[in-house]
Amino acid sequence: MPHRLPPLTALRAFEAAARHLSFAKAADELNVTPAALSFQIRNLEDHLGQPLFRRRNRAVDLTEAGRTLAPGTTEGFAALQSAWAATRRLGDTTRLVVTAGPAFTAKWLAPRLFQFVGANPDIELRFSASLRIMDFARDEIDVAIRFGQEVEAGLFSRVLVEEWVTPMVAPDLAAGLATPADLARLPLLHQDDLDFLRPRANWAAWFAAAGLSPPPDTGPHFSQADHAVTAALAGAGAILGRPSLTEGHLQQGQLVMPFELTLGVSAVYRFVCPMGAETRPQVARFLAWLEAELDGLRAIIAARRPG
Repeated sequence: MPHRLPPLTALRAFEAAARHLSFAKAADELNVTPAALSFQIRNLEDHLGQPLFRRRNRAVDLTEAGRTLAPGTTEGFAALQSAWAATRRLGDTTRLVVTAGPAFTAKWLAPRLFQFVGANPDIELRFSASLRIMDFARDEIDVAIRFGQEVEAGLFSRVLVEEWVTPMVAPDLAAGLATPADLARLPLLHQDDLDFLRPRANWAAWFAAAGLSPPPDTGPHFSQADHAVTAALAGAGAILGRPSLTEGHLQQGQLVMPFELTLGVSAVYRFVCPMGAETRPQVARFLAWLEAELDGLRAIIAARRPG
């Protein structure tokens, strides 16, 4: 017969204390007194018949038994929390929590969200702009729009748009650009995220594709791609622009593409959610809205697709 588990409150106290290696910090996390937490752990040790901690003045260390038990309790409570959060969200058909990268949010998604909100007044939309790949259960996220190459197993994923890059400048700077070599006379604005793609899609790669040696890397570097776009709009130099971040500026004539040469980008934008969540009403409506809104961006991308 299986052995009975000790009380969950005692296991929870142990898990927090083992993670912090501090009874005081664990008690603070669980909103109990250190004495109450110590009592729970003593009960657990009595239940087990051996100590889980070595107590040394104000410090504690895990015994061999504690080191054996700690990983399983942490994983177990994390799984329980994830399952509870996922189950709770199943009955919620009005709330939608979406995360996307800051640049895509600022330049493409945020200016259009009012249309989705206006057409879906029954959905409470919450948005988080972050570069961090969030855990859907832990962070209580319904949908992620990710720019990358792969997604983890067990997730629903749909490619929204592919990408390429090409030089873009403010109209006043375009007049002096007769050939790609003329770009070397302008400040070249760098976006750090393009350097991390494989193959790279940065200025050195674009000049090489044009049959030219790249100029010295003297221009400013931006960790946020939308900041580089803002600098280009102000006439600060040329960027390797992505349609997803410049669609509106291209349509309004605030940026122009002086040359036909484009570089393909290995990463794509994906709509990602837990498997099965794509059928939830608010998730399905958001995906359908995204697909329709992306038609203009897809047309720009298709017109200059690298061959």
